[in-house]
Amino acid sequence: MKLTNAVKLKKSVSGWLVPAGVPVTLKRGASVEIMQALGDSITLATADGRLVRIDADYGPPALGIKLAEPAPPAGANSRSRIAARAKRPIEELVLEQLRTCYDPEIPVNIVELGLIYEYKITGTKKTGLKVAVTMTLTAVGCGMGEVIAREIEAKIKRLPGVKSCTCTVTFDPPWDQSRMSESARLQLGLL
Repeated sequence: MKLTNAVKLKKSVSGWLVPAGVPVTLKRGASVEIMQALGDSITLATADGRLVRIDADYGPPALGIKLAEPAPPAGANSRSRIAARAKRPIEELVLEQLRTCYDPEIPVNIVELGLIYEYKITGTKKTGLKVAVTMTLTAVGCGMGEVIAREIEAKIKRLPGVKSCTCTVTFDPPWDQSRMSESARLQLGLL
């Protein structure tokens, strides 16, 4: 595979082979190309034609780059953002977190792709909230389900008042393009 914007890894980095979901380590000096850097992950193409998803926390040092951070709302400081977030309904916060998770091969978040079938919130802020997410994948053979599910669980557990989160991957009903939002279809050129 010819990499048009190849960079050499400055450090070895661990990730997951896409779509198999198998752990893999890319060695220092390997040539890679950034295919997408969205949410908390980066998808790399390797010279031998593989796609590898790595965590954004580890990618920039290995790639020798700095990723752009999303700009905070105008006039917002960190204290005001935290205070405002704590006052919002937990359902909004869960949905916001889910929208920061991306398919490693498709540059659209999992909510807009229609991968989230439901999420249920039980408990109280006093006793601790429990969030249960049910999701699917675009293809039954995709091995990235466990990787994406762990990302979802970790992100939702960071929310105020959340005690636990479980994410279950199902293929019933099977996913199809009709589940995608109009904006996702537009972004992918399907409209």
